[in-house]
Amino acid sequence: MTDLKIIGSEEWCVFDNLGIPAIKARVDSGAKTSSIQATNIKIIMKGTQEWVKFEVSPLQENRSIAIPCQARLVDRRMVKSSSGISEERLVVRTPVTMGEDTFDVELTLANRDTMEFRMLLGREAINDRYIVNSAVNYQIQDFDDADINKMYAPYFKEKSGLKIALLASNPNLYSNKRIVEAAEARGHEIVFLNVEHAYMKLDARSPEIRYRGGNILNAFDAVIPRIKPSVTFYGCALIRQFDNLGVYCQNSAEAITQSRDKLFASQLFSKNDIHIPITGFAKSPMDTKDLIKMVNGAPLIIKLLESTQGKGVVLAETNKAAESVINAFKSVNTNILVQEFIKEANGQDIRCFVVNGKVVASMQRQAEKGEFRANIHQGGKASIIKITSEERKLAQKAAKVLNLAVAGVDIIRSNKGPLLLEVNSSPGLEGIENATGKDIANEMIVAIEKKLRFSI
Repeated sequence: MTDLKIIGSEEWCVFDNLGIPAIKARVDSGAKTSSIQATNIKIIMKGTQEWVKFEVSPLQENRSIAIPCQARLVDRRMVKSSSGISEERLVVRTPVTMGEDTFDVELTLANRDTMEFRMLLGREAINDRYIVNSAVNYQIQDFDDADINKMYAPYFKEKSGLKIALLASNPNLYSNKRIVEAAEARGHEIVFLNVEHAYMKLDARSPEIRYRGGNILNAFDAVIPRIKPSVTFYGCALIRQFDNLGVYCQNSAEAITQSRDKLFASQLFSKNDIHIPITGFAKSPMDTKDLIKMVNGAPLIIKLLESTQGKGVVLAETNKAAESVINAFKSVNTNILVQEFIKEANGQDIRCFVVNGKVVASMQRQAEKGEFRANIHQGGKASIIKITSEERKLAQKAAKVLNLAVAGVDIIRSNKGPLLLEVNSSPGLEGIENATGKDIANEMIVAIEKKLRFSI
């Protein structure tokens, strides 16, 4: 027993047969079998033997490196995960090198993307070889960043473009897929980051943003925020953190927060001489009658402050109906805006897509018959439209007042001239790209290149 070597709670392992120069392992004497992160697992036949093809991303800080591996299948086992769920895992046997020692080890192939370590070294590999001192690390061998960079040099892609993060919730949305396509078409590396899978470390000396599994997000040139309303608070905190790390964010947290606060945005528009439909806001039901009168009476629009895509927007056709709806909302302490109804618009509005102060596309949206909301999500039909110079200036000014580099500006035509309805900080691309035939996703990427003075 005295001949056993001491290892720490973390050690480096080398798998020459698998082509893995080094992988950091968590030493866990509580686990019987060792496991390694593996994806794209496929069983193949070599003669009469079953083998397994799989890919390993050995560096927890770099998800872009994936090493193709092959090993003979030796078993299938039911393994209980850390969440307590039992699942079948394939088991391979391969030589592992730790310092001067090389020996065979059995590895279960597991998806460890959500784990901090890409490998776990279990007690079968440790028994009769090592004693674990959990208070120390890297007692057998240690590699610094320079060593790792040298070992993995053949796997690192040469940087020819920008590295961009798309911060959103659903990678399958049309807009998100188009932005990824546009960035890749211009030679950039773009990574989809789920807002809710990122977390941050607040520290004056070494602030960080990490992603589920422990990956440190520190190599981005730019972030494109596409944050849904339900995660505005957390998403904006992440954007501020990226900004603190020196990453360019196409829309700032402050700009997004202002645009999502319909009351504050309306106050900013009024202050900056941007014309909007007459809008009222009150706290007490005692003021309901005068509130209705103040916006020229029914028919009128009642909007939830947190409404989006036309949801939470009601048309009250009579004063009595308006009173009932307003008082109902107020009885459950919900904040609402009351707004004059622009009858002459005939259910039409205009969406202007603004990028870096320029209107790059415009479409007209026509509400369905019997519907007053022209939003595409509410069944509105889109068509191309030529906007007036007054409408163009209004859209540009609204985006500028909110300090949004990318904005969907909604305008309505009235007898008093164009009026601003609202400004969206994460405007959808599907309706306007299909209606106009313009590559707006490309415009967004070009705008980032110009901001960062990057030339292809």
